[in-house]
Amino acid sequence: MFVLIGKADLFLPYSSSLKDKRQIIQSIAQRLRKRFSLSIAEVNYNDLWQRAGLGFAAVCKTSAEADLILNAISATLDIYDDGCEVTGFDWEIINT
Repeated sequence: MFVLIGKADLFLPYSSSLKDKRQIIQSIAQRLRKRFSLSIAEVNYNDLWQRAGLGFAAVCKTSAEADLILNAISATLDIYDDGCEVTGFDWEIINT
């Protein structure tokens, strides 16, 4: 069993309120949850309009599956079309 854990720091330049930020973050989280069995939540910068910290975790059968999920998370954040810029991306795969 492999456990994928990580954190992504985001800059949202077009967000003008906490409501805008919440909509963008929820859209990203729903997109990732729909595609994979993934736990994801906003974990940092709750009171800032243009910054967000997302924490994510997934349990996988194989290392290849963990890599696939990791690549999908990275790709989803990179191509998100509402001006979301990834400023930090840290992850770890734990073999249990």
